[in-house]
Amino acid sequence: HEWESMEQSKQTAETAADSSPRLGTDKHQDETPSKKKFCFKAAKEHNIPEDLPKLLENKVIETVSGLYYINMSVVEMMCSDGANGEDIVSKSVSSHSDLIPGVYEGGLKIWECTFDLIDYLSEAEIPFTNKAVLDLGCGAGLLGIVALRGEAAEVHFQDYNSTVIDEITLPNAVANCVNNDIRMGHGDNKKTGKPPSKRPKKAKCLPDALTKCRFFSGGWSEVSQLLLNSNKPFSKYDLILTSETIYNPDCYSALHDTLAQLLDKNGRVYLASKVHYFGVGGGIYLFEKFIEERNVFRSSIVKIINKGLQRCIVEMAFKDSS
Repeated sequence: HEWESMEQSKQTAETAADSSPRLGTDKHQDETPSKKKFCFKAAKEHNIPEDLPKLLENKVIETVSGLYYINMSVVEMMCSDGANGEDIVSKSVSSHSDLIPGVYEGGLKIWECTFDLIDYLSEAEIPFTNKAVLDLGCGAGLLGIVALRGEAAEVHFQDYNSTVIDEITLPNAVANCVNNDIRMGHGDNKKTGKPPSKRPKKAKCLPDALTKCRFFSGGWSEVSQLLLNSNKPFSKYDLILTSETIYNPDCYSALHDTLAQLLDKNGRVYLASKVHYFGVGGGIYLFEKFIEERNVFRSSIVKIINKGLQRCIVEMAFKDSS
């Protein structure tokens, strides 16, 4: 019945859920689309500040799925005056959009497929111990934090926007790696559509776990080149985790090439996505077709979620991998 339902989804357009990204309506969308415009942004590595308590100042910390995270609406209010270099909050508000291609790529929200992938990683008992992990298109960074708690050897976080890394991803990582004396007050999350979670047990992460982390902003291709050409030691990733990153078909080439360049020869990609992104154009079937044409990866749908708008978890590996 699940597969039957998926076939029907290919043919029948459903009403888009509120959690589906909405493209912007400003001048960025009126221009002729190009892969470079949509996906290009210079890469930058973000250093972890020495003053960890300061990073959590004026932040409201909540919990979801056993993880600490920064309340994003508070961050949006703090960044809404345009003082931030990217000014993505006011641009998102003025264009009434969750996505402005090439400007803002949705990192100020936690999208529902993130929770789907967190659940799957737990259900399938995907091992993180001693693995090198990349949270690609990380936003809040919850997937990478799950890997960090699973005793991964190193975890790298990438998001398109530097504002997201500085104001959300980095504070979230710190909040999950410090003790209660440093962490600010927290409460259960009431904005993600998930039932209130129990207060997290004592985190496995400690401040020294932050030494396992690196944080990057910029386009996928640019971050990939930064890593591959850096003087710092770099090992390809055993696991790449990514959620709701295939909504824009114009960026499939950059995403595919980044996965091919950064994944270890026997590594795995776990990708969470809606079957179709209404009004945006991307989705599981279009991306699978793209993968098949490139003939680099094999892919399989390992989980189907039929609650609300249909969603899937896809596992990818190199065709010649063991």
